[in-house]
Formats: sequence, C-alpha cells, structure tokens
Amino acid sequence: MKSKIAFTIPWYGDKIPGGAESQCRETVKALIGAGAEIEILSTCVRQFTSDWNANYHPPGLTVEGGVPVRRFPVRQREGSSFDQINYKLMHDLPVAPEEEQVFMNEMINSPALYEYIDRHRSEYVFLFIPYMFGTTYWGSMVCPERSILIPCLHDESYARMQLIRQMCERVRGLLFNSVQEEHLAQSLYNLDPERVAVVGEPVPCAWTSDPVRFQQKYAISDFFLYAGRTDKGKGADLLVDFYCRYLDETNRPEQLVFIGGGDLDIPHHYRSRIQKLGFVPAEDKHDAYGAAIALCVPSVMESFSLVMMESWLAGRPVIVNAACPVTTDFCLQSNGGLYFADYQEFREILTLLTVERTLAESLGALGQEFVLSNFQPHAVAARYLAALEQWGF
Repeated sequence: MKSKIAFTIPWYGDKIPGGAESQCRETVKALIGAGAEIEILSTCVRQFTSDWNANYHPPGLTVEGGVPVRRFPVRQREGSSFDQINYKLMHDLPVAPEEEQVFMNEMINSPALYEYIDRHRSEYVFLFIPYMFGTTYWGSMVCPERSILIPCLHDESYARMQLIRQMCERVRGLLFNSVQEEHLAQSLYNLDPERVAVVGEPVPCAWTSDPVRFQQKYAISDFFLYAGRTDKGKGADLLVDFYCRYLDETNRPEQLVFIGGGDLDIPHHYRSRIQKLGFVPAEDKHDAYGAAIALCVPSVMESFSLVMMESWLAGRPVIVNAACPVTTDFCLQSNGGLYFADYQEFREILTLLTVERTLAESLGALGQEFVLSNFQPHAVAARYLAALEQWGF
C-alpha cells in the first residue's frame, strides 16, 4: 500500500505567519503537484502567538484549499514552569535534564493527536515540522521508524537539548533546507549519513515584479530593503544601528525601507530616511524587491531564507550577515550577494552597490539563475519523494 504523507505541525492555516508554517504550505502544494497524497495533522490552536491552551478551531477533519486537515484539541498546560525554563533557554543558561522534561511536557501538546498517530501508524509516513515543539517531539516518538523531521534547525540553545538530540537520533530520517543546516545537525547529533537528505524549500516562482509600480505607489525611488519580521531575532535592530551610522558618515541619499510586522524602534532623527511600511500586499512586496538596490538579510539564524530567494527572483542582489552560515553559503554558491562581518564591511558593500549599479544587476541575475535552477517547487518535491523512497516509503 502506498503511504499517505502526513505533515504534522502545531498550527496550520492559509494565512498564518511564520517561516516553518509557510514552508509547510508550499511543500504540501509542491508534493500534491507531484502526485503525492497529503494530509495535515495539527492542533486546534490558531497560531504561534495565540494562547496554547485555547482550542480556536473545532476538532475533526476539514478540507482547506483542497488539502485534508485533521485537528486535535490541546492538553492544558502549566505555563509558569514552562516560562521559567524557556527563559533559561532563551538566555543560554544551563538547563537540567529534568527541566528539559518539564519544558517538553508543558509545551504545546495534544494526546489525541498522538493517539491518532498510534492507531493509524501503518497508513502514513509522518513528516514533523519544525523541531522544537511538543507535537514534533511526542508525535515522532510514537513511531519513530515512520517519522521524518523537517527540523528548520538554528544554532540555538533549544537545539542542544538532550531530548532534541535523542529525537533526531531515533527518527527514520531528517530533511534539511540547506547544506549548512545539515552541517549544524551533524555537529550536534550522531546522525547516520544514510538518514539525512538536503532537499531545500520550494520557492513559488509564478510572479513578476513591477518596480515602477512600487515607486509610484509609495513615492520611494532609491532604497535598500528589509523584508520580514522586524524583531531583534532577525537582526532588524542591528540593521537600523548600522544604517544610522552609514547615514551619519556618508550622508548618502538612499533610504532604508522595512516591510513586515513586528516592533522596531527607529530613532526619531532618522525617520525621514528609514521607513517602516508594515505589512503590505504580496504584489507590493514583489514589486519592492525589484525596486530596491538590494535586499538586506541581517539575521544570523536561518535554515533557508525565503526572502533572499524572492529578491533573487526579482533580479536584485542580497546583503547578508557573515555570521549566518546558511545565507553566506547561498551567496557563495550563487555569486548573487555579498556578506559583511562588521560595520566597516557593511558600509563598503552599500557604497559599492550604490555606485556600481551594473554590479548589482549582475549579482541579481546570478541569484535569479540559482533559484530557478535549484528551488522551483517541482524540483524540491522530486527531492522529497526520492528521499522518502530511499527510506522505504
């Protein structure tokens, strides 16, 4: 019997935010396009920022966008003990093994989901995304021999938990978004090379960018762009700090534009030169990529980076943080971007791309070729299916 593929994720919905959530949706579409039979197994919680004790969706089976979605109620959590341990993990403080157990016990959990996996284990191969949630840990431990992780792994304290190490070493296989993500996993865990595969992330390519339309709508013509959550974890604060210094030293006229949600403090003196547009329609985001001099990706914790791929699709180069192995390696593979290790390098890159516009065009074209050659949905789906077949599904 051909196994159905069950993507198991803490929350699922067409418009909920999040990198892993978006990756799940696009991978499902790609695999359905390749002829795979797919279901979603999730909880009744609405999204990451919701109350993890609140069942927003009714339990049971629905069909959403042509995809069967089975949702299960969550178990009530004891939040204070979880929060105390999570604080330690967020600040790289030591966590004892018994605290790890409390952390995972009081994480988002659904016993009804795990019971369903147990009863129907022979019908599915279970793909769990991302790595650090209770639905992934406890769900994959029900039948590890039929469980595959899509970890979306970052170099962070959560990844160093012994429970996570045990999970990664027990499951049937791990699917990685990038070579550098796999290298990180190999440095942390004892993984058999036969149980890992680098498959990438599907990048929707069926859109175009109209730079003039963006320039006319927002009255912005010469700018660097940031796209995504504007929070500290994504390096948005570092970008603001560096760009303010850049403006002070060079007095250049180019602006910095942020699109996406999140809290970000722009110093009052610079608000005419650094703009926050917040959430914009998808068409405007695509147009912004093409209108920008370059996209800035200052984050140091990425397992892929969809926004840099989208910038390349629009033919524009990227500027990334050299402390992030994943984005830096993508720049090296593609020759589509430049990377900075400190402020001085950041300043020189911005000046170079501003003055040498033909260089920016060339880098963007190389990046576009890289995306089209490696991450179109049908190509990623083929790598997924090849890995699952290799592992006996």
